[in-house]
Amino acid sequence: MSGKISTRKTAAIIGGGVIGGGWAARFLLNGWDVRVYDPAIDAGRKLGEMLENARRSLPLLSDGIETAEGSLSFADSVEAAVADVTWVQESVPERLEIKHAVYREIQQHAPATAVLGSSTSGYKPTDLQMGAVRPEQIMVAHPFNPVYLLPLVEVVAGESTSPELVDRACELLTDLGMKPLRVRKEIDAHIADRFLEAVWREGLWMIKDGIATTEEIDDAIRYGFGLRWGQMGLFETYRVAGGEAGMAHFIAQFGPCLKWPWTKLMDVPELTDELVQTIADQSDEQSGAYSIRELERIRDDNLVAMMRGLKQTNWGAGELLNQHDARLAGSKKDTSVE
Repeated sequence: MSGKISTRKTAAIIGGGVIGGGWAARFLLNGWDVRVYDPAIDAGRKLGEMLENARRSLPLLSDGIETAEGSLSFADSVEAAVADVTWVQESVPERLEIKHAVYREIQQHAPATAVLGSSTSGYKPTDLQMGAVRPEQIMVAHPFNPVYLLPLVEVVAGESTSPELVDRACELLTDLGMKPLRVRKEIDAHIADRFLEAVWREGLWMIKDGIATTEEIDDAIRYGFGLRWGQMGLFETYRVAGGEAGMAHFIAQFGPCLKWPWTKLMDVPELTDELVQTIADQSDEQSGAYSIRELERIRDDNLVAMMRGLKQTNWGAGELLNQHDARLAGSKKDTSVE
């Protein structure tokens, strides 16, 4: 193990596929030096193509602020990749035995002070720490594709993870322009993927039962609640739906629906008074500084901004708006001719 700590931030990416490559782009375009280890023959080509996309899109999120790109290199071994680095991001296949073997090799050569983050979408960090030389170094840092654009990264500590190292990881992720979400308790698939899994399961059932096609399901998301969720999430959206009476009123109105046979996922918690109060209190803490009318205006402004942005790319709700504009323009032209 090397005791040297580099003064310039360097990240080692172990596994350069879709997620690992996205991590490489995120670090690189934020000024970090990046070393990638991936034994696949075409790893360099795939990462190069992803970097082209990242270099095209990521700078568009900043207003005239440019960061000098770091240096990118490919290592021929895990040892060469992780020597003297600040961060190691593991993105190898979702098989526990593979991850354990990779961690053993990483920890033989990486500094004990380095963050060792896993991109795993399912495993708990305590599972990853089993048999590790330094379990306190290992945590989950689960991102979302494309990693170089989407800011969310779920940070999950295991039973042995150093709290100080988790703090440091969150600081570094924030400096990368990301939103570190510290998950309070370990749970399989963390937070976001559990939502995605529920929606995915429902989608599979609807297709199997002949209720909807893949396109119709996607349309239901991208023309409707997906836009709302994109700017207010789940609970703040429902707070607004509850009107002036707030979240407790919304639950009183719609909570009984959870027992109706609308879904294949029928195992839901009982809406006890205690649970309702907990949700209402958390909602007040989250959004209570705004009146419902203010939240509605904020929501509307956000939706207009998002949909006007989609008009520029002529995609989803933006394509629909462009088609409507064309119809309105044609109707106005016909009226003026008469």
